[in-house]
Amino acid sequence: MMAQYLEIKAQNPGALLFYRMGDFYEMFFDDAVAAAEALDIALTKRGTHLGEPIAMCGVPVHASEGYLLQLIRKGFRVAIAEQLEDPAEAKKRGYKAVVKRDVVRLVTPGTLTEDALLEARRHNFLCAWAEVRDESALAWADISTGELRVMACTPARLSPELARLSPREVLVSEAREADLAMLVTESGAALTPLSRGSFDSTSAEKRLCALFNVGSLDAFGLFDRAELSAMGALVDYLDLTQRGKLPLLRPPLRESSGSTVQIDAATRRNLELTAALSGGRDGSLLSAIDRTVTAPGARLLERRISAPSRDLPTIHTRLEAVRHLLDEPRLRADLRDALRRVPDMDRALSRLALDRGGPRDLTAIRAGLTQSGSIAGRLTNAPALLAAAAKALVGHDPLADLLDQALVAEPPLLARDGGFIAPGYDAELDEARRLRDEGRGVIAAMQADFITETGISSLKIKHNNVLGYFIETTSTHAEKMLSPPLSERFIHRQTTAGQVRFTTVELSEMETRILNAGNHALEIEKRHFETLRQAILDCAGPIGAAARALAEVDLTAAWADLAAEENWSEPTVDDSRAFEITAGRHPVVERALRKQGAGPFVANDCALTTGDTPAIWLLTGPNMAGKSTFLRQNALIALLAQAGSYVPAASAHIGLVSQLFSRVGAADDLARGRSTFMVEMVETAAILNQADDRALVILDEIGRGTATYDGLSIAWATLEHLHGANRCRALFATHYHEMTALSAKLDGVENATVTVKEWEGDVIFLHEVKKGAADRSYGVQVARLAGLPQSVIDRAKVVLEALESGERQGGARPKALIDDLPLFSIAPAAPPPKPVAKTSAVNAMLKDIHPDELTPKEALRLIYELKEAAKD
Repeated sequence: MMAQYLEIKAQNPGALLFYRMGDFYEMFFDDAVAAAEALDIALTKRGTHLGEPIAMCGVPVHASEGYLLQLIRKGFRVAIAEQLEDPAEAKKRGYKAVVKRDVVRLVTPGTLTEDALLEARRHNFLCAWAEVRDESALAWADISTGELRVMACTPARLSPELARLSPREVLVSEAREADLAMLVTESGAALTPLSRGSFDSTSAEKRLCALFNVGSLDAFGLFDRAELSAMGALVDYLDLTQRGKLPLLRPPLRESSGSTVQIDAATRRNLELTAALSGGRDGSLLSAIDRTVTAPGARLLERRISAPSRDLPTIHTRLEAVRHLLDEPRLRADLRDALRRVPDMDRALSRLALDRGGPRDLTAIRAGLTQSGSIAGRLTNAPALLAAAAKALVGHDPLADLLDQALVAEPPLLARDGGFIAPGYDAELDEARRLRDEGRGVIAAMQADFITETGISSLKIKHNNVLGYFIETTSTHAEKMLSPPLSERFIHRQTTAGQVRFTTVELSEMETRILNAGNHALEIEKRHFETLRQAILDCAGPIGAAARALAEVDLTAAWADLAAEENWSEPTVDDSRAFEITAGRHPVVERALRKQGAGPFVANDCALTTGDTPAIWLLTGPNMAGKSTFLRQNALIALLAQAGSYVPAASAHIGLVSQLFSRVGAADDLARGRSTFMVEMVETAAILNQADDRALVILDEIGRGTATYDGLSIAWATLEHLHGANRCRALFATHYHEMTALSAKLDGVENATVTVKEWEGDVIFLHEVKKGAADRSYGVQVARLAGLPQSVIDRAKVVLEALESGERQGGARPKALIDDLPLFSIAPAAPPPKPVAKTSAVNAMLKDIHPDELTPKEALRLIYELKEAAKD
């Protein structure tokens, strides 16, 4: 057995080997040590090899999916070696013959199909990047849904595209492994190098033609050599990991790099599109706006906000569909109610294609197709997008009827359990079941007869896989059963510690009849399962189209529901350079405030429209006033509008945005030896080098991580470059108030500020954005709110006043001013005298009032009296 294990292990280097032994997957040697540590399970020993004990651990087969998930998440790949024959077959070859085993599947992060291993509301993409001479391309597939896409992708575009797709695994040529390792790892994906042969474009074309059973790929589009190479590498890897059982992939779709808004990795992170900065989904835009009721709808939503469209007809078609369902609340509610009963047909279809499906996947297809017809019937007189969806949802009645007739309402999980074919569907199966089930009644009757015959009331007829059916009594009755006349009829089979077991000729004959009937029924059901599976796979194309149509309807209804409940408005999206937002709001912050009961969100306008000239707002104001929120909310409104959604604003006019760039927040990158300031400069450089005149740029506190004059000079030059070279729309927040002078020098640059009020030494944030410049940053007041010791606050006020007065006088340098200040004393300053409480006439009157005792007439009179007293 160990020789067989080592042979299989040698054929699968780099993967943990799950070696099937009965009801367990066992691991040995270094695999066992690594798995025991990763899974926190017991590490044992069994036998020796080269004089050393063999490390061993194992997991139960029935619970293996949970362990697989843990290993995959920790970066392992797992080879599944199954028993390919029954142990009884092996024994026919000799007493010491080993059961045949081989790897039937290689489990990797990008090739998962089981529900337990996947996130239902997220795609699980496997990517491949290829270079052929001067061309390069990125292909990606989700084998759990069958999606396959490809696009031209230069090395410079690889990082933003991986950020958009968030793949679980990326395939690259072994020649480029070292160059791309850091880039792929930063995207959160596992890197898998393949041989150069896997990326050969000529072989790739042949693989793809064989996969789709066509003589040429021309019917799917014109693909260049790099695109063929990337797709061919994907197919080759899937053939390797699935051991020849290729998934049901849809024909490849070629995406254009200019069809969606370009958003780089830093911008996605800063805007928290699909994941919050703290990690996880909560707090992200996706979490705040997700009203979908199906898993495919949720996956489509994530794709839409990850890649908003730049095609005006597409955007207008989506908005038109949302408007239709917004105007029809009853229709919207009916659709959402029907969609809640739609299973994930894409993933059920994929499992059936890979022969990993069960009866519940058959019923998932049945339920999905049944609801498809119901939903299509409601989409009469619908706009183009919904009408196209309705067309894909009809025509499935024959298959749905077949599945409805063949399957029970609630089938078991596994086909080997039987019981999933409906009574009345197959006469032969019904007869086999009748014999099997009546046999159980006969066994019960025989047990009663044996009790009467022997006089032993505790006698039982039981069954196990070794003895079959047997008669069992306790040891106290052994002498009676083993003595004539009972010994002549009851044949002794086995004696255990507390029981004695027997059989009879009649019981053996009945066992043969019952077992044959049960096995026969199970064989018939398995045959029907295969027939139904094949009937579904024959209609895989239309089923996949219906699944995509249901996702589209779900997303449209979800966006309409969001717009209705959150009071969102339809944006105007056109080919202009307009950017006019009235009463815009941040969807995530507004939702958080509502959950906390912290009051309403303060909406703000933003108008960056200045014809063909650059349009830039220079935003000043104190920390904590809401500058970063204002910047982010306008970027998110543009993104949502081009994704096809209504937006959180009273109105919005968005001229097409080609690129979205964000430099908000600060974080260092210790792994790459970068300080916070260096990270900021790298991201700013990417913006200045890439942004075109249709880009939307939001920049927050550029230059804050270095010396004041260095930072001011960098921020100043950055703004001038955005205005003169990039000529784009931008929101630029800064604490360098000197920059407000640029509004008088550069056309299209306007000053705006977030307003605050001071009250008895405290600062009150109003969160309102208005035209103009802030006169100060209120940093000391914010520090006080943060809880700095009062002595530090008082000292800061002294230093600030000295610096500001010296600056106003214009003569003294900051160092000279600081040198003239008295040394800081650690002793706390004397607390300021408490203000003497003043008692007003109004307070005196209110003190003795008991509201519950006032009549309406008395309350009215009191209001007049209070008004008169307030005049003083």
